[in-house]
Amino acid sequence: MILISMTNAVQAWGDHPLLDHADLMINEGERIGLIGRNGTGKSSLLKVLAGVEKLDEGVLQQKNGIHVTYVEQEPVFPEAGDLLESLILRGGIDKIDDEKRRWQIQAKIIEYLHRFGINESTLDVKKASGGEKKKAALSLGFALSPDLLLLDEPTNHLDIDAILVLEEIILSEFKNSRSLMTVTHDRSFLNRISDRIVELDRGVLRSYPGSFEQYEQRKTEELSVEETARRKFDKFWAQEEVWIRKGIEARRTRNEGRVRRLEQLRIQRAQRRDQIGSAKISLDAGEKSGKLVAELIDVNKSFTNKDIVKNLSLRILRGDKLGLLGPNGVGKTTFIKLILGQLQPDSGSIRLGTNLQIAYFDQLRNELSPEKTLVETVSPGSDWVEVAGTRKHVVGYLNEFLFPPHRVNVKVSSLSGGEKNRLLLAKLFAKPANLLVMDEPTNDLDIDSLELLEDTLSRYPGTVILVSHDRSFMDNVATLVIAPDPNGNWSAYVGGYDEWIEHRKKMVQVPQEVKLKASASVRVKNQTRVKLTYKETKELERLPEEIENLENRRESFILAMQSPEYSQKNPEEMIQDGQEMKRIEEELTEKYARWEELDAKQQQSLSK
Repeated sequence: MILISMTNAVQAWGDHPLLDHADLMINEGERIGLIGRNGTGKSSLLKVLAGVEKLDEGVLQQKNGIHVTYVEQEPVFPEAGDLLESLILRGGIDKIDDEKRRWQIQAKIIEYLHRFGINESTLDVKKASGGEKKKAALSLGFALSPDLLLLDEPTNHLDIDAILVLEEIILSEFKNSRSLMTVTHDRSFLNRISDRIVELDRGVLRSYPGSFEQYEQRKTEELSVEETARRKFDKFWAQEEVWIRKGIEARRTRNEGRVRRLEQLRIQRAQRRDQIGSAKISLDAGEKSGKLVAELIDVNKSFTNKDIVKNLSLRILRGDKLGLLGPNGVGKTTFIKLILGQLQPDSGSIRLGTNLQIAYFDQLRNELSPEKTLVETVSPGSDWVEVAGTRKHVVGYLNEFLFPPHRVNVKVSSLSGGEKNRLLLAKLFAKPANLLVMDEPTNDLDIDSLELLEDTLSRYPGTVILVSHDRSFMDNVATLVIAPDPNGNWSAYVGGYDEWIEHRKKMVQVPQEVKLKASASVRVKNQTRVKLTYKETKELERLPEEIENLENRRESFILAMQSPEYSQKNPEEMIQDGQEMKRIEEELTEKYARWEELDAKQQQSLSK
């Protein structure tokens, strides 16, 4: 059944058409990925479907009684005493007449917050990070159980753990009668959750059934056919222009039809929209650095008794593309600051190589001054930049990063998130650097720009240290990835994101392996003197079974909460279930930490 249809839709921003007589149909049970270049109108289309904005022309029809929820790119929260109250106000839940329905939604909000690792009673909305706000807004969107959920860049500010949770929720809950449309630049996320891709290109909407990978294959074929047709058209048009300039022959009556045909060709040529231009990113690697870029020997760094880096020894060589993996807060930015000398290790040594020219891409964009213009940012005090030995006018250089000439003197504060990222890239790449340190460079970039940046970094002869939650980007650029465990021990993963994720699953989700390992340790204990006390030994023997029981209880709760019958449950019981789920998660965390502590103590004793 059709949920929403849009026919002959027209919407413009100034004289720039966002929708040019476009058509769209959304059916029940679809998961649609909406893609297109930055500034083409994707967010505006979501707002039209949500009823936030109206079409200039055209018809928008909806199924009777449809419930649509829109989660914007940068969620705004009403002031309230706590997070839960703020979400209730944001969702208009306080205005629902049915008290049971209010309690049900509130319980669902708590459930989703816990799945994202957020405690509704302790998080201060005013101090919340971008990632915490996004998780809260998504939790509200899911709890409202809409027929159609519209998500604008849902993975922005989320770390990999939160993205994986988001994927699982979408795949399990948006099927049959419930639908979803999302705008995202995360290709791995898009490829996993989408069963149809809709492309917004020069005001026209084109639909491609299947995954993002299937879309890319078909799009490549289409562009090839389109380019061939354009070359043929341009050749024919050029021949007719030569003919008309012959003059006398063209004015003969019997050739009036040919003249009219040429006039029509000129109109078609004028109306034709060529493919949107692509950024042209070039990198100047400057002079070669020494073969050794950085060497870390037994480096340790901790904050408030938490080990961030523990006994790390690592050599980074010229030309390495080193990727840093892990959820937010594990120490990736700390690692970068140690390399850059912005932080000093608690112990151990860090030695940098010779002749290093470092460019640092900061995820907080601290390198950008809001009051400066684009020209002042990229080339202060000069109209020229020199890149890889080529002198370029700053206006032309900015145009290579998709900034048109009429915008080069606007202030940085007026730019969108994607534009600020492109400007920071332009600023960094305007000077030679043989070591690029890039902390989340992919945020807000469209897919075309991401792929171009990938290609540029892959061909770059210098050294790269990269942090990104974009799995496709990391896998396509990094030649080596490292990630820490909860205790600050960093390990290398040759297989990139996939290998790291599988490793973590084995560590957390296979209690039988934990049991076998613990049992083996206990058997060895009978043959070797250990320093565990009798009480600790018995505790270590019990822990694997206790962990397994908690895992099973957690799984039972999750299955129950996902069942259709769960929504009919008493609201107070649903809240109690959410609290019990939270208690189980906390107890599991404690049990795993205790098992690791006791097992490590036993292994140290056995090695003596």
